[in-house]
Amino acid sequence: MLSMFNELLWGKVLIVLLILVGVGFTLASRFVQFRFFGRMFKILGSGQAFKKDQHGHLSSFQALVLSVAGRVGGGNIAGVAVAITLGGPGAIFWMWLVGLIGMATSFLECTLAQVYKRAETDGTYRGGPAHYIMRGIGAHMKPMAVIYSVLLLITFGFGFNALQSYAVATSVGDAFGVPVYYTGIALAMIVGVIIFGGVKRIAQVAEYLVPIMAVGYLVIVLAVVGMNIERVPEMLMLILRSAFGLEPLIGGGIGAAIMMGVKRGLFSNEAGLGSAPNVAAVAYVPHPANQGIVQSFSVFIDTIIICSGTAFLILLSGLFDPASTEGIGGVALTQTAMAMHVGEWGRIFVSVALLLFGFSTILYNYYLGENSLAFLKNDNPNILTTFRVLIIGLVCWGATTDLTTVFSFADLTMGLLALVNLIALLFLFKPGLRILRDFDQQLAQGIEQPVFDVNKFQDMDIDPKAWELEPEDAARLQQQHTSASS
Repeated sequence: MLSMFNELLWGKVLIVLLILVGVGFTLASRFVQFRFFGRMFKILGSGQAFKKDQHGHLSSFQALVLSVAGRVGGGNIAGVAVAITLGGPGAIFWMWLVGLIGMATSFLECTLAQVYKRAETDGTYRGGPAHYIMRGIGAHMKPMAVIYSVLLLITFGFGFNALQSYAVATSVGDAFGVPVYYTGIALAMIVGVIIFGGVKRIAQVAEYLVPIMAVGYLVIVLAVVGMNIERVPEMLMLILRSAFGLEPLIGGGIGAAIMMGVKRGLFSNEAGLGSAPNVAAVAYVPHPANQGIVQSFSVFIDTIIICSGTAFLILLSGLFDPASTEGIGGVALTQTAMAMHVGEWGRIFVSVALLLFGFSTILYNYYLGENSLAFLKNDNPNILTTFRVLIIGLVCWGATTDLTTVFSFADLTMGLLALVNLIALLFLFKPGLRILRDFDQQLAQGIEQPVFDVNKFQDMDIDPKAWELEPEDAARLQQQHTSASS
């Protein structure tokens, strides 16, 4: 019964909603993810994304890498292999397509998270879907916001942390022969030290760990592609032919290619689930659209870069043929492909990549749970401490337990989580487009770095304290006002 409901939810309802929101906002925003693609690099290259405010809030870059830590996980290594095995090489084309569409969804939800963020008494920001549901749609939608927060707490705060711990422990055991309970204990101790330091310490760890693990993985991928450069055109043509059913003997034809590619793209990058906006809201930026642009780049990193890297490893190895991959699936297929390219040490490398990806995801999942507790008004420090202790215990327990049932339940709650968030995004198209138009208008006026003037949006339930600008940003805003009045 649970599997049937999951299949209906994930296989039909959510795919329709995810595509509806992604394509709808892409068209309504005049293809925002493509118009501002170059600006993603410009923001990161200018140093603007690394700037923190006087209160020490996270920088835009820290929020980016923290969300990448959550998006990039075992699915990028094992999930892509499953997509190719079941849907053929053509699944990669459809994965690329929905990844590009998902960039618009991510822009919308992360921009809204910035708009409706709240300044906390301890000097931090809080935001995310629960906030933009209640304050963007209206206070009468608070029950919907509470449901979202509870689902987020159950899914990411508890369920997925146990699952990630299991994946890390079993991967280390396979690669190095370390008993899973030793890995579980060590992982729990390290996680405990970090999470008791709060979101700033989590971001500091992610700021260094995520680029190292992502770049390390991509360096190996680029080396493999370089060694097989003469076969790359053939591989790309194979992907295109298979995507449109012109390679019927590979995979399950065009239907399977589309289904597996859509699932891989949509559910790997998390665009539409509402998880990344919880992190996007924490950063200081001069305009909400800035963080929307930066966060849409994290979808590009996850789907277009890292998932593609895994796909290239497999396809260039020749293991995509169903006749030769029988009995090989998931991470084993990726490990086998890596070993064929670089030798047996490639298997260990894939396991280490899984270890780093899984560890960073645990930190990200913990913060999502903490954010849920904050929205549910559990400001009691004893409750937060209890939650942290529970997370440490779950990490240790998850490493040593068969989590098949937990996975099925978490899959269901994550689907319901996405359902609530996507419905909310449909209601919030108008304010999202309004913020984007403000950003566009300032750029059209020749303003290189647009600044958000909260006074222009007094009809929206925006917290002015959360938009206290830094002196240099406030000076630019004042200069705009002076120029407009003269």
